[in-house]
Amino acid sequence: MAAEQQQRGIRVTQAELLCKDACGYYGNPAWQGFCSKCWRERTRKAEADRQETGPHNDAGSPLTFSKFEEKKNMEKGRKVNTMRRLFWGGPSPPKRPESSEGQVATLKAYQSIEPGDFTSFLKLLRNPSSQRLQSRCTAFLNTMEAYHGLPVQKQSDLVQDFYQNIAVHFSSLSEIQVSQMMEHMEKLIMTRLHKWVFCHDSCDDEVKDLALQRRIRSLNWVTPHMLRVPFPDERAEVVSDPFLPAITAIIEMDAKRAPQDKLTCVCKCSQNVFQALSTSNSEPANADDYLSGLIYVVLKANPPRLHSNMQYVIRFGLPHSLMAGESGYYFTNLCCAVAFIEKLDGPALNLSPVEFEGYMQGRRAPSKRGSERQKIARETQDQLEDLKGRQEKVDQGINALKEQLQHWIQSVKAQIDEVTSQSALTQEKIKAQSEFLQSHSVSTLTQADDVKDQSVLLLDGQESNNNTCLTEAEC
Repeated sequence: MAAEQQQRGIRVTQAELLCKDACGYYGNPAWQGFCSKCWRERTRKAEADRQETGPHNDAGSPLTFSKFEEKKNMEKGRKVNTMRRLFWGGPSPPKRPESSEGQVATLKAYQSIEPGDFTSFLKLLRNPSSQRLQSRCTAFLNTMEAYHGLPVQKQSDLVQDFYQNIAVHFSSLSEIQVSQMMEHMEKLIMTRLHKWVFCHDSCDDEVKDLALQRRIRSLNWVTPHMLRVPFPDERAEVVSDPFLPAITAIIEMDAKRAPQDKLTCVCKCSQNVFQALSTSNSEPANADDYLSGLIYVVLKANPPRLHSNMQYVIRFGLPHSLMAGESGYYFTNLCCAVAFIEKLDGPALNLSPVEFEGYMQGRRAPSKRGSERQKIARETQDQLEDLKGRQEKVDQGINALKEQLQHWIQSVKAQIDEVTSQSALTQEKIKAQSEFLQSHSVSTLTQADDVKDQSVLLLDGQESNNNTCLTEAEC
């Protein structure tokens, strides 16, 4: 019994998850076991060594294809340096100026932002006091879009350099607040750049996506028992697959744009795996159970564009999100799960090579013991198909709503233009009427003065006649 407990799950020690350089951060199979920081330092050092030795060529020796590639890489490096000069105005980032009162007030406003409140961050970014930060973001986005044809690894280096330089703007905040602000910056930048850098033409991500999907589809016969995943007892009444919430979460990763949002889906998936393990087993779930359960979830979900999504997070995610913490641990285990699936063989499932080949070729099928599990798996698959269909309908509804919104905006603009033109005509009419009434009142006053003068003359004439009559009478 004790031996069975020791062999429970697929074993991966904590040391195997950490960086090979023993820096204390999590490593990753995509970086050959190193963390992102150590891996970038190694690749940049190797690239610098190649550039130093590349231009030298012995006299009279022919220019080989490798020399041509080195020259091509040097030209790409010059383009990257040109982009950096466009961002910073020089080969190196500008020094941070002393904070003015407005900048201090803005930083205090950044401190008041709640974690995950991206809307408030955007509102603060539009303030006049954040103009410098906003200008740097806009310049970076415009230049990245203009140079979207660069190799994806060069674009990754530029984005990571941007993260390091922009973090200086928040250096007066605490470490936790800097991490929160940088997560907002990552979401702002990568939501715009997603369409340019995801599944880039310079890499073979799409080919590897198809290969991984075919590999997972060929392993649809693998049962939880083969992976030694704790599952509800056969005698217990099972309504649905307890791992269904985890499967749904890992599928949702492809719909997100920002690397941080994709990592959130990975964390949600892993938390649901632990929740399913706690309900399926009387004993507390350990790290081996978790990895086995995560492999089962990946096999059953077969997430769309899984390789591309993982590479996108690796290339453009914030380093602190992958190197440490809960998200780093969960993502490292996901990479280990995918690597395990790609190399899965008979001994890993306690099967002989003949048995494994028979399953792969469809000559064998899981025993009746797993029939209930297969039924649950089919129901889960049907639910997933229904979920995908509903997601497509939601996407169509969103697109239709966007079109209606555009039409409504255009109609409002047209109405505003019409009202503006009518208002101008009305003002012209009012002005003309005012001028007419003013001229008419002047003429009326003139006529009244004439009538008054005539009345005065008549009265004077009558008074003179009366005086004459009085004179004659006296005579």
